[in-house]
Amino acid sequence: MRSLKALLDRGQSPWYDNLSRGLIETGELKNLIGQGIVGVTSNPTIFDQAISNSSDYDDALTKCKAQNKDAEQAYWDLVCQDIADAADILRPVYDKTNKLDGYVSVEVSPLLAHNTAETIAQANELYSRIGKDNVMIKIPATLEGIPAIEAVVANSIPVNVTLIFSQERYTQVINSFKRGAEKADIIPQSVASFFISRLDSKVDNALDDNSNLRGKAAIANASL
Repeated sequence: MRSLKALLDRGQSPWYDNLSRGLIETGELKNLIGQGIVGVTSNPTIFDQAISNSSDYDDALTKCKAQNKDAEQAYWDLVCQDIADAADILRPVYDKTNKLDGYVSVEVSPLLAHNTAETIAQANELYSRIGKDNVMIKIPATLEGIPAIEAVVANSIPVNVTLIFSQERYTQVINSFKRGAEKADIIPQSVASFFISRLDSKVDNALDDNSNLRGKAAIANASL
């Protein structure tokens, strides 16, 4: 708890990279916020694990089955409900920080990573469906995702851009945000996210076990 408070004191915003119905319903998410967490992010893998490894969603899945919903429809029903509930819990943080923090991120389908038009459509649909101001739509920084970022930001929708691995792509993301912001009625708070651990995992696998470069590639990339 003290380490989280120290981050806040330094002007950092610690987010929790996990979300599940159990986290919400047990009050654990609220406790984490009390300890200093100011945002939550999610992705399809996180939800897959949450749904598959617990009974928290059994009643909702039974209802979806009774309504003859397919797997994808059921997935979005469960996800949108969790995101909306988490956004309500984080709303006081959003209000207290004047919209700087207090967000929950939800990712568009990975199947759309190389389809600009469908990424835009799903981002708009998710934001409207969830109906919470403090929701960020995660869009991958693929080449096809770059114009989607501009279009979604132009609709005044907060965006969390993910899967950024190079300076060149980071620059493209920032410029896309700027172009969208120029067209937006209200400039949305947004995030450009780049991974640390994934890069180390990839590089370290190519290095000898005793290499003094192990565990250093990601920090070097982040510094650049």
